[in-house]
Amino acid sequence: MISETSAGDASWLEWFKSSYSDSSNSNECVEVATTPGAVLVRDSKNLQGPRLAFASGAWAGFVPYAAGH
Repeated sequence: MISETSAGDASWLEWFKSSYSDSSNSNECVEVATTPGAVLVRDSKNLQGPRLAFASGAWAGFVPYAAGH
């Protein structure tokens, strides 16, 4: 995992929220964007703030784990 302190110019990224997000309170969510080498995660309340970058394989392992808990 790589922690980036600034989102920089991420305007080309397509960010999305989980379909399981609570639409009545959109401020309590994370957003995800994919790149060829990583999956990026950011706080929906701070679009220009820090984001986390996960290797694609690490993210692929995390998603089924999180879905089961």
